[in-house]
Amino acid sequence: MLVFRSEAHLENWLAGRAGGATLPIGKLSQLAYAWWGDRVAPNWRPHTREQNQAILDSLGLTGDFWRLA
Repeated sequence: MLVFRSEAHLENWLAGRAGGATLPIGKLSQLAYAWWGDRVAPNWRPHTREQNQAILDSLGLTGDFWRLA
């Protein structure tokens, strides 16, 4: 993961290469909380692929990049 200060900074870094998925830092924070927020619970169990896909879908992270194999 790379964090850029602006779209222009990202475009400069890519230098014409195709980029992957991008998302605003606020959305990244939401994803991190949804993905990792329950890990310290005493009864924690690993998420299933379906649960993880539901997290991505609930945050509007859709499309081929966000489809879990």
